[in-house]
Amino acid sequence: MRIICDSAELSKACMNVQRTVSNKSTIPALEGILIEAADGKVKLTGYDLEVGSVVLLDCEVYEAGKVVLNAKNLCDILRMVPEDVVSIDCDERNISKIKSGEAEYSIIGTSADDYPELPSLNKYSDIKVKQAVLKDMIKKTIFSVSTGERNPVHTGVKFEISENKIVLVAVDGARLAIRREEVNYFSEEKPELSFVVPAKTLNEIIKLSGDDEKEIEIRAGDRHIIFKIDGYEIISRLLEGNFLNYKSAIPLTWGTKIVVDTKRLIECIERTSLIITDKSSPVRCTVENGIMKFSSVTAIGTASDKMAADIEGKTIEIGFNNRFVLDCLKACDADTIKIEMSSSNQPITFSPLEGDDFFFLVLPVRI
Repeated sequence: MRIICDSAELSKACMNVQRTVSNKSTIPALEGILIEAADGKVKLTGYDLEVGSVVLLDCEVYEAGKVVLNAKNLCDILRMVPEDVVSIDCDERNISKIKSGEAEYSIIGTSADDYPELPSLNKYSDIKVKQAVLKDMIKKTIFSVSTGERNPVHTGVKFEISENKIVLVAVDGARLAIRREEVNYFSEEKPELSFVVPAKTLNEIIKLSGDDEKEIEIRAGDRHIIFKIDGYEIISRLLEGNFLNYKSAIPLTWGTKIVVDTKRLIECIERTSLIITDKSSPVRCTVENGIMKFSSVTAIGTASDKMAADIEGKTIEIGFNNRFVLDCLKACDADTIKIEMSSSNQPITFSPLEGDDFFFLVLPVRI
């Protein structure tokens, strides 16, 4: 194999692909990037047996071929090359010479035959979503995924797709996050789709997605999914298991309803949280007579603050994890939001004044 590429483009592509390369594996090839060159293109692949990424770049191919090069070594070299172009020349023993200007390296590669084949989809449903929309939806739900191993399916975000509607759901046992948007999807064969994508995969989607009107193409199969973004393909397994019946966890009635300015509420809770240094210390909230009072007590000392709000219903006193509530509030796409509570041991919910674009739920903490 012998190729000459734009060094900046190749370096950027390798850095992106490197994120899906295995850091430590019993299969040495998985610690590298598979490089395949033919017909004026070079294809880069990274794969850790759970998530894979593929990108195709234009380059000058003087001799077609393929090799696996250690991802860290390759990325380090490409990041430091002195010229605008770089050449990679690999012989039959997989020894690769990388040259740019006066800088030259020789590194030992691995046979491409040792690289596992990425999963393929024989049947799939095709969905298209604007990059900015999906990126925003992921960012505003992924904070609620579980990080434990008790129920692996909750370490991902659930996608529910029906005609012209997409819903993302994340849950970790103490909170729930839901985002809804319109989407360009219709299928007579599979009018409704439901699958769970690992958080690791979705973090990769966030990094590759722009904040523009370009579309992401999603190909959802039975066990795997492919996201196509700006020339990149992200291939991932789907999580299996019984996802929480989240609809049954949503309270149907409320005893206290609060309409409040989102930014002012965030600032009030942040001020009260300044003395909290551990996860077990809650913020106490008392709601009465048009006032929300906040306080916290820790080994450091005490803090309190209050603000006016439009309150309907009974007086209530409740404790909550400040970080969980702040995560939800910062994900709310509204200047003013609605908060509903039933009692001190029932969930706190956050939603827009109108519509159902978002819904967040946090379980209370005993005070």
